[in-house]
Amino acid sequence: MKIPKRIASAVVNSLKGGVVPRIGLPYITVGREAEINALLHDVDIIAEGGASFRFIVGKYGSGKSFMLQTIRSHVMDRNFVVVDADLSPERRLQGTKGQGLSTYKELIRNMSTKTRPDGGALTLILDRWISGVQSETAASSGISPDSPGFEKAVEMKIYEVINTLNELVHGFDFARLLTIYYRASINGSDEEKAKVIKWFRGEYSTKTEAKAELGVNIIITDDDWYEYIKLFAMFLKMAGYNGLLILIDELVNIYKIPNSITRQYNYEKILTMYNDTLQGKAKYMGIIMGGTPQCIEDNRRGVYSYEALRSRLAEGRFGREGIKDMLAPVIHLSPLTYEEMLVLTEKLADIHAVLFDYQQKITQEDMIRFIQLEFGRIGSDSHITPREVIRDFIELLDIIFQNPAINICEFISSGSMDFSKPAAEESVEVSYEYAEFEI
Repeated sequence: MKIPKRIASAVVNSLKGGVVPRIGLPYITVGREAEINALLHDVDIIAEGGASFRFIVGKYGSGKSFMLQTIRSHVMDRNFVVVDADLSPERRLQGTKGQGLSTYKELIRNMSTKTRPDGGALTLILDRWISGVQSETAASSGISPDSPGFEKAVEMKIYEVINTLNELVHGFDFARLLTIYYRASINGSDEEKAKVIKWFRGEYSTKTEAKAELGVNIIITDDDWYEYIKLFAMFLKMAGYNGLLILIDELVNIYKIPNSITRQYNYEKILTMYNDTLQGKAKYMGIIMGGTPQCIEDNRRGVYSYEALRSRLAEGRFGREGIKDMLAPVIHLSPLTYEEMLVLTEKLADIHAVLFDYQQKITQEDMIRFIQLEFGRIGSDSHITPREVIRDFIELLDIIFQNPAINICEFISSGSMDFSKPAAEESVEVSYEYAEFEI
């Protein structure tokens, strides 16, 4: 496998630490074809002016975050802008102490494009938009950039974009900020541009401060941050991108909120997003949220505790084990098969050998034996996750690398590597006094 050591190091260290790497995913992606194809179908709809909303549901370590990062890589290659955030006690969808705004700030901070995949792409997008309008004006009008009427012609083009945004909620203020940014760009005022970026990032705490610095009497707040995300989606389309994809992980942090009223407000926000995307109120925008089965399906504290969401998201009667509707709003991640886990271990062994510059010693038979041991544990058919298998395998590779004299087959087959197995059924004599006793 040809993989740069920088990427190999990021992949191995991330996986060993139990987290998903932000780079190098194509080198280790296996399986999940049905899920990825379903989400990419949504992406095609978004590019044509539609909107989508999905939940990805799976146990801790089952591959939710991996799926989100994989889709993130795919859509950036398709000229999409991606914003992503993990929810936490400080970051929610709705709050009274700035938790909703914190989520917005995290999303904008992580705004990424193909040319800026690590986040912080807002300035790049705005500069590219202005440059694109100037090029388009020069090509369509035939006016030279040096001529006196060029700047006015560019402003006319910009007002076309602004007038479209004016029709949306908060669109007038959003458009006004874009105008300020354009004029600052023309005048070479980096300080003024920085103030506009600060406003778009939601970093003004009071309207007075925003009024003094920019002359606008509005700021982004807990209550209306989602409206500005919808505005960004429309603007990005006009700036030459295909749309905006919003990835929100760790939905379990809403499930953990102790106050039931606060939880309901957060679920109400999810319902608003869900309705907007499916009813056509949002355009060029997709939302994907990741969570555990418990935080979705728990009727007391989970998403399903909000009846309006439960009635929309609950599975129908025709789903079966192994036969899932991938076009439903909720995608349940099924476990990877033995064959897929084998392919994954082969890829990891190759990457590990490249990273540490050694000739790979572990054979396919060794890997098969390793997988048999992993899946031989009690309850592994339903409870083992890719995260556990990957961490065990990377630990095995580290041991083999540091102890070259070790016999891999014997080491894997030794009792220290075995897991407990179900006891064989035996006929047991039951004492008379315990004959009716059940556990």
